[in-house]
Formats: sequence, structure tokens, C-alpha cells
Amino acid sequence: MSDIIVLKQGLDIPCSGEASLLVSKSMSPRSVAVQPDVKGLLPRLLVKEGDHVLAGSPVIADKKNPDILLTSPVSGTVSQVVRGDKRKLLAVLVEPDGKREYAAIDTSDVKKALLASGLWPLLVQRPYGILADPELTPKAIFVSAFHSGPLAACTEFTLGGEVAMIQKGIDALATLAPVHVGLDATRPDSPFAKLTGCSLHRFKGKHPAGNVGVQISHVSPILKGETVWTVSLAGLAAIGKLFATGKYDVRRKVAVCGPAAIEPSYVETYPGTPISEFAAFYGGYAEDIRIINGDILSGTAVGPDGFTASDSDQLTIIREGKDKELLGWIRPFRFNQFSHDRSYFSWLIPGHKWDMDTNLHGGPRPFLMNENYYAKVLPMDIYPVFLSKACLAGDIEKMEKFGIYEVLPEDLALCEFVDPSKNYIQDIIARGIDLMLKEMA
Repeated sequence: MSDIIVLKQGLDIPCSGEASLLVSKSMSPRSVAVQPDVKGLLPRLLVKEGDHVLAGSPVIADKKNPDILLTSPVSGTVSQVVRGDKRKLLAVLVEPDGKREYAAIDTSDVKKALLASGLWPLLVQRPYGILADPELTPKAIFVSAFHSGPLAACTEFTLGGEVAMIQKGIDALATLAPVHVGLDATRPDSPFAKLTGCSLHRFKGKHPAGNVGVQISHVSPILKGETVWTVSLAGLAAIGKLFATGKYDVRRKVAVCGPAAIEPSYVETYPGTPISEFAAFYGGYAEDIRIINGDILSGTAVGPDGFTASDSDQLTIIREGKDKELLGWIRPFRFNQFSHDRSYFSWLIPGHKWDMDTNLHGGPRPFLMNENYYAKVLPMDIYPVFLSKACLAGDIEKMEKFGIYEVLPEDLALCEFVDPSKNYIQDIIARGIDLMLKEMA
């Protein structure tokens, strides 16, 4: 029997453009990118242009730990090695051959199978949100079985039919550490409630109830010296498929959504699919829009020449907020803008979905020194303002004191959204984490 944890703090952002619960397209992209976009991984190229690879064949290795691999999601030919400034490796493009041939992977040992298959990088280590260290034994592994962010993909739609594979994944990871799964308490009939071999925890509340970091803080907070691992539900399903079939299969449903999206819906495709393949959803004209891997709070902006993220099931399309507003912040009536604290009269239209854009409606200014203001949207026992200031000052002792071990930038995304000072809180926390990694190594 699972417990129910009620979160009183949080905020659901009423953004328009939710994806319809249907798969409008099953993509066979012209190329697929293998991207070393895992924090803590130093990539070393293992292939060259013209090489033939199978699904599950190694393409990139970690320089620090050569056993950690990134593998091709498709069988085909390496068509291009993409590099950036100072020859930094950005991606390896594989042109699919349409045969879906898979590399043979020995699944007799869980840890070795995860490393050899390329699925190990799906495991994220906390503190700091870095690549999990195979030499460590975490106190637990956490999985959130639902999303609560703006326009988030419905996991019951995307993965409800893969419960057997998710169970296989839990059975495999349970040999490494105890597994905890967070469920949506408002969905008692969820197919994920039948999972066994793990601890189930039901969460009820507004966003960020679905954030795994928030769930960890209420189930087993991370103390200094402790380590936990997390994995997405889609990643858990991929792990289950590996041990059920012996194949590296990461194909998934992705929600293409947002106020600027044309007929938002779901697409079945591979991680690393070129954004240009989604042109039908934004009209092929990307100059006045922003395309985001993830949600509008904590996602990563990617241009039309980029690729879908390796571990995301959401692509959000919004308009760039370039328009100047008459009278600026002193404008008395704003019926077309959302305000969480009823600063505008838009609160008189309950249930309305807003066509949000990237406009910040102001610039950065000194922090509002009122923890209660941010505490209304952050259901964690930390002090976001003091933590942010400690990160800005580079004060490691105070960063530890105010909760740096418990958070990733995404956990404070709502604080940034409601911040009247317009500070980039997620970026501040990210810089603090980078400092911790540098000084505590």
C-alpha cells in the first residue's frame, strides 16, 4: 500500500497548446544524432564517417570511464561528425538503413549490460545531476511516473502500454539499489500503481509535484555524503526492453505542444531526431518562434538545426516575445496575461489557457528578500533566496547549509517564473553546482 504525500505549495501554469492524445505521425528520420549531452561525460569518439553501426553499437565513450558508452539508436551509416568551437564534439549523425538490426548484448549481469548497451547514461546521480558513477552504490533509485509541468506529456498515454517493460526495468535496477516510484495521487487507476518490487509513493498537488527532486525531498532527503540515482520513466522502459529482449530500443512517443504549435499532438520517433523533421508543427518558419526540448520552465532552447534531447518526451513551441507593450509595467488592465498573484485582472477568467511567449515583462533587478514569496511555489524544505545568494557569492559552506545537495535547477524553475526581480535563478543554481563539482572533486 502506498502512502499519500500532499503538497500544499506549487503552481500549475495555464499555458495553451496541450498535445492531443493521439499519435499523428510515426517518424523515420533521415538521420539520428547521438549527442554527448550528459552532464559529467567527457566524450571520446569511437567511429568515423562511413562506418556501419547497429542499434546498440558504441559511438561515443567517456574519457574518464571507458566502460560508459553512448550507442546508436538505429542501424545505419555514420554520415557526419558534428563539431563546435575548438573541435568540441557535439553530435554523431547516423543515417538509418531501415533494417533495424540490433547489436548483441549480454544481459546476464545488470550493471555490465547497462554499460555495454549505452543505457547507463540514463541514470542521473544526485547531488549535482551528473552521470551516475558505476563504482558507487546509491542509497536508492527514484523514478517519477508522472509529469506535472506545463503541457507535459501524459505518461499514461505514452507508456501505459509498456507496464510490463517498466516492471522488467524495476526488477533489474532493484539489484543495484532500492527503487522508489512516485505516482499521481489523483489517478488511483493508473496502470503504474500495479508495479511491484519497489516502494510506491503517491503525490497530490500542483507542479512541481511531478519533479523527482521534490519527491526525493519528501521521501528520503539527500544529506551530505549520500548519493541517489534517478531515471525517467521512459528510460526505465528502455532498460526493461533491454532485459526482456536483449535489444537497445529507445524509440518513444514525444509530445509536440505549445501555443505556437500547429495541431499539437504526439509523434513516435527516436531521441536525436532533427528538429527540421518537425517543420509541419511550426510551419517551417522558425525565426519568430522558440523551440524547446522539454517544458517552458526548465527546457533547453534548440534551433531548427538542432535535435531532440536524448532523454526528453516533450518538444514545446512558443513565440518569441518581441512586441513592446504600451505603458509597460504601469498598464492598468491586462486581461491577456497570466499572473499567479492576481496582479492583473486576468484572474477573473478562471480556467482560461494563455498563449504565453518568451517575454519577461521586465529586466533583472535586486532580489526580493522575502522567502515566503518563493515558498508558495516550492514544496521543499530549503531557502531559495539564501541559496541563490550563496551561489552568487561562491560560498560553499552556505550553499551546503541552504540545500545545494537537494536541488537541480529545474526544482527552482517556478521560483524563477514568479520572481518579481526577474533573476535567472536556474542559471545561478547551475553555476553553484558547477562550483561544487570543481571545489569538491
